This record gives sequence, structure tokens and C-alpha cells, in this order.
Amino acid sequence: MNTAKASVSRNQTTRSTGAVKWILIGTALLVLLWLIVLPLAVVITEALKKGWGVYVEAIRDPDALSALRLTLLVALITVPLNTIFGVAAAWAITKFRFRGKQLLVTLIDLPFAVSPVIGGLIYVLVYGAHGWFGPWLQAHDIKIIFALPGIILATMFVTFPFVARELIPLMEDQGQQEEEAAVTLGARGFRVFWKVTLPNIKWGLLYGIILCNARAMGEFGAVSVVSGHIRGETNTLPLHVEILYNEYQFSASFAVASLLLLLALVTLLLKGWFTRKSSH
Repeated sequence: MNTAKASVSRNQTTRSTGAVKWILIGTALLVLLWLIVLPLAVVITEALKKGWGVYVEAIRDPDALSALRLTLLVALITVPLNTIFGVAAAWAITKFRFRGKQLLVTLIDLPFAVSPVIGGLIYVLVYGAHGWFGPWLQAHDIKIIFALPGIILATMFVTFPFVARELIPLMEDQGQQEEEAAVTLGARGFRVFWKVTLPNIKWGLLYGIILCNARAMGEFGAVSVVSGHIRGETNTLPLHVEILYNEYQFSASFAVASLLLLLALVTLLLKGWFTRKSSH
């Protein structure tokens, strides 16, 4: 009798769990369709609304090509610099004891807590014409704000946590046993890093680089503040899309936005591949 009751209870629990599972899956799919798939479909549809010729013309426009080159150049500069910083910071935080470690962790997380627009405004207040160093920079004919250096600084600010934040928990979980063993065997300094630490973190490092690159290419707020929106010179792809849209060139703006979509899809494919590799 008790066995039969227990069996009925298990069957009811299984059916209840199955119903909850499908409700959650259905809800998640609806949210994904609404927030991600539908907007992406709108981008593609609007980009090709006036035909392939208009799409190609918008992509081949000199201002669009300039924005694409600038976007790739900024990513090419900021991502390696943030990778070096992220690896060094994660290595120092997880492998050494020093005063101010918690402060360093807090500073790494700062861009996550500060609006990108505020981050860009900080650089304007420091390096702008009326900023702290503005008069000195003008006297020496050095241009940071409304030029490439300002865009790079703003992009570095919003992207520098990604590599470090990906590596810190990974390196903490791995511990220091292998490094200590290498030191016992006579290895020192960077040799320990290259031979022991780096092979253990390579997939997490690549994952962090991919996330950093994606944010660098898609950043809008901080770059918008420091760029000056000079067409053909300081506009990245996101800024160029905004200008075209504000000028009611909707098909052209969606065509350029599709370039960002393509870069995002490549990033997602690489991210998924690195995730599978790191889980093996």
C-alpha cells in the first residue's frame, strides 16, 4: 500500500516537474524571440528593403568604410593592451599577496558600475580644451579629445575588466600547486608563467579576449562623448549608424548596422567554440 502511494507521488512529481520544465523553456524561447531574434530580423529586413544595390552602396560609402576601419583599428589597439593588463592583474591578484589587493579588484570592476557616458565625460574633463591638461596639450599641439587617442582611451576604459574578470576566478580555482612545484624544480618568474600558468588559462584567456573585442567594436556611449562625431574621421560604426538614422537614411543605417551584426555573429561563434574547448 505504501509502495503504491509512493509510486503515485513520484509520478505526480515527475509530471509536475515536466510541466514546469516546459513552461520555463517556452517562456525563455518567447523572451529570446522577442528581445533578440525579432530585432535581428528587423535589421536584416530593413537593410535589404530597398534592394541589394542600395545595401551595397551604403556599405561602400566612404564614410561607412572609414567608420569600419576606425572600429577595427580601435579594437586592434585596445584589445591587446587590455589583454596584457588583464593577464598581469589576474596573475598578481591570484598568485601573490600584497597590500591593496582588494582596492585593485574594486578598480577593475569600476567600469561595470560607471555609465560609459560618464567614463567618456571623465576624459573630456581631463584632456578636453578646458580640462586639467587641455591648455598644455593645446600648447604642444597634441589632440586627444575628438581624435583617435580619445576614442582609444574611452574604449579601453569600458573594456579593460573583461579579460581580468574572466581569468581571476579561473586562476583562483586552479590554485598555486603547479606553480609551486615548478619553482621547486628551479623555474623562475616568466618561465613559470609561460610553461605552467598560460597553458592552464589559455581557453579562458581567449574567451575573455573575444568578449573584450565584442565590447570594443560595439561601444557607443563613451566613444560618442569623446569622438566629436566628425564624419569620415572620428565616427565608429555605431556612431555612423546613429547619424544615418537621425538623417532618415533608414535603409543605409540598417545596412551599416548589419556589419555590426555580422561581427557579433562571428564573435558568438568564436565564443561558443572556445566555451566547448574550455569545458573539455
